[in-house]
Amino acid sequence: MPRDLQYRLGNDLELDQVIELYHQSTLGERRPVEDRACMAEMLERANLVVTAWDRNRLVGISRSLTDFCYVAYLADLAVHHDYQRSGIGKALVEHTRAALGPKALIVLLAAPAAVDYYPHIGFQHHPQAWILHPTDRLG
Repeated sequence: MPRDLQYRLGNDLELDQVIELYHQSTLGERRPVEDRACMAEMLERANLVVTAWDRNRLVGISRSLTDFCYVAYLADLAVHHDYQRSGIGKALVEHTRAALGPKALIVLLAAPAAVDYYPHIGFQHHPQAWILHPTDRLG
C-alpha cells in the first residue's frame, strides 16, 4: 500500500474517475452511476468533498452536504477495493471532520455491507433515522 497518498478538498473532479471509483468500491451498486447527469449534479452540488489520491489515481472519496456549523450529512464514503482496510476511509472522515466547524455533527446512512465498519471507526448508532423515497406518499 502506498504511503504517499494525498488528500484533497474540492469537487472539481473528472466525472469518469468518480464513477469508476464508485464501481470499484461497490458503492456503484447503490448509486445512479449509469445516469451521468445525476452523478454530475451529485458531485457539483455537494459542498464538502474530500478525495484520496495515489499519484493520479482517485482511490477514495467522501461526499457531504453541510452547513459547516451544525451538521454534515456524509452521503458517500467510498474506497477503491484494492485500497480498502488501509485506513483511507477513516482518514477521509478525519479530513471531512477537520473541514467542518468544531461543533458540527456528522450523520450518515450506512450501506448494508458497511454497517459494521462505522462503529469500528468511532461512529455511534442512532436508531431514529427516517427515509422518504421519491415515490412515497405523505400520509
